Amino acid sequence: MHDFKYRGRKLCCERLDLASIAERVGTPFYCYSQKSLLDHFNKLKRAFRSISPLICFSMKANSNLAVLKLLTRQGAGLDVVSGGELYKARRVGVPARRIVYASVGKTEAEIVYALKEDILLFNVESVPELELIQRLARRLKKRPRVSVRLNVEVDPRTHRYIATGVSTSKFGLDLKSARGLFLNSRHYVPAELVGVHIHIGSQITSGSPYAQALRRVASFVKDLKKRGVHIPWLNVGGGLGIIYHDERPQTAHAFARRVLPLLKTLPARLIMEPGRFIAGPSGVLVTRVTTVKKTPRKTFIIVDGGMSDLLRPSLYGAYHSIWPVRRSSNGPRVECDVVGPICESGDFLARDRKLALPGSGDLLSVLGAGAYGFVMASNYNSRPRPPEVLVNGSRMYVVRRRETYRDLVRGESIPAYLREAGSGKREA
Repeated sequence: MHDFKYRGRKLCCERLDLASIAERVGTPFYCYSQKSLLDHFNKLKRAFRSISPLICFSMKANSNLAVLKLLTRQGAGLDVVSGGELYKARRVGVPARRIVYASVGKTEAEIVYALKEDILLFNVESVPELELIQRLARRLKKRPRVSVRLNVEVDPRTHRYIATGVSTSKFGLDLKSARGLFLNSRHYVPAELVGVHIHIGSQITSGSPYAQALRRVASFVKDLKKRGVHIPWLNVGGGLGIIYHDERPQTAHAFARRVLPLLKTLPARLIMEPGRFIAGPSGVLVTRVTTVKKTPRKTFIIVDGGMSDLLRPSLYGAYHSIWPVRRSSNGPRVECDVVGPICESGDFLARDRKLALPGSGDLLSVLGAGAYGFVMASNYNSRPRPPEVLVNGSRMYVVRRRETYRDLVRGESIPAYLREAGSGKREA
């Protein structure tokens, strides 16, 4: 469920008409519902309250500072995957002991930054990474806490680009190698191996892959316990799916009912890393129709938002529902493509979709865009990125302004020899 609903013929975010936001900030723009963000976070919190997990919102889904502040004020931790995300996490004031750091390719500079911040856990993906953390920790006289990411070889039944728990993925260690790390943990002092981590994929709509993965984790942890190794932290990652089209994902409570019996057998504190589940249904991309183009083969609704604003349809072939911001009376629906202004045939928001035919200037809302939306936006075709708006009841707040043309050249420079008037000389 989400908080984008029609009031009469007007599509609203909570109590605010989306068309009125468009009048103030222009199009395209992202709009987030505060109520929806909090509702989805609290659904997960309530479902697992019997074991009091640390819920670390996955910043890669949505890293807007206002969204992060809203969730961390409710007690959320943050899951970061880069030095930039760690910087933003600290910028919003979340305690370092509520930050976990994943990523298969942490750089030396990023590890040093995280060591100095004294984060809760590094999710380690390989032996060389653990050795690097050990070496840097010795230099800085730190005692980092480490969680070893396991590749449990479970197919999450999702898009292959976001399936991360299969044997051919770049993520995690096989169980045999991971077991060896724990049994020889003294070799990695001052790093402390205190947890296991899994993340089998994203947009997972069934509880079966999770249950299968957790059974393997439980067996792994219990085997280590018999050998005298205690693991106080268990991080089950994220990946809970949402409704984009006709999916029937499990609810938070259904997921909890499926996995809690397994989790309660393990003497470990639970960490979860949801992202899409919280942010996905809580945001939309609003775009304006520039032209309706009819050809002998196709009807194209050309809008001012495209793959540089919302990449998921082009990258994954992802389906996003598209609703008119002003609902008209029931008229004929026409099969059409909703396409953007980018110079790519792959620039589309919807293909072969039956929609009530809009006119130039009409507004369309692309649902389910709160996760992996703005964070994947680019300046391709030298297009400024759109603003982000947070709605609380009947009030709106611009939480990221629209970029300007000046922003497009910030950080760029022209070498002096190219600035010389009339200079046609080439530098050797």
